Amino acid sequence: MIDVTIANFEAEVIEASMQTPVLVDFWAPWCGPCKVIGPILEKLEAEYAGRFKLVKIDSDQEQQLAQAFGIRSIPTCVLLKNGQPVDGFMGALPEGQIKAFLDKHVPSAGEVEAEADEAAAHEALADGDMEGAIERLRQAVQAAPDNDDARFDLVKLLLELGEDDEAKVAFAPVIAKAGAVRRLDSLKRWMDARDAQANVADPESRMAELDAAIAANKRNFDARFARAQLLMAYNQWTAAMDELLEILMRDKAWSEDLARKTYIAILDVIEPPKPKVAEGQVPPEDPVVATYRRRLSSVVLS
Repeated sequence: MIDVTIANFEAEVIEASMQTPVLVDFWAPWCGPCKVIGPILEKLEAEYAGRFKLVKIDSDQEQQLAQAFGIRSIPTCVLLKNGQPVDGFMGALPEGQIKAFLDKHVPSAGEVEAEADEAAAHEALADGDMEGAIERLRQAVQAAPDNDDARFDLVKLLLELGEDDEAKVAFAPVIAKAGAVRRLDSLKRWMDARDAQANVADPESRMAELDAAIAANKRNFDARFARAQLLMAYNQWTAAMDELLEILMRDKAWSEDLARKTYIAILDVIEPPKPKVAEGQVPPEDPVVATYRRRLSSVVLS
């Protein structure tokens, strides 16, 4: 629990809520119900072990903050996430009701553990520790099986390392969701591209064969798509997207939008994680992703 004033409000509430939900307790020393709810909130903060942060604001001493939040009676609690108020309640609610309120908004213990493992995995990757990153991502998926972001990162890393069989095992629990979750669908398209090359003994000869077919007929979209898949299988992303653009420039809707969907899948696969930013701000975009996203828009909208 932290006492907040106008001086530290930005750091302790707004900035902190970008990472962890912050529960603001507006109180006053003379308020009887405040003395009842205060210990309950502090007890729950300890029990939730970092799943939310509790701060207290003396509404008498910090009238500017109380007015900014429209506080009309105390105690009043306001929950902030990503720099914005998302919910709140007034009065000294019993512990069970406060827990029900928190459980609607704060991450579960498994989700918090998974987020910590994800962060550790990204640090390991930055240090070149691939095995360490994979292990932490495995732990993240185990702690929160519904965390599609952690599973995406795990499967992607396994594919990058050529561990296709293990990647398919890790992907299997969510394969039924692939049609509805775009990033999972993108992984599946990458795996399909790799499977399509499983029986290609000589990739260079196969590429030459496809090049000859395309030279003979610029509208041989089957050959162009096979060429794009071959490039995808070997992580030659920009060349694969260039080939898919060649299809889109000639026939935007070919094969039920297959070229466009595959192009978007590549953008999902190559896009690095975006840093968290304040509500309303746009995180910086990877220059390659930005360039190829503009090229896609230019072709599709032309």
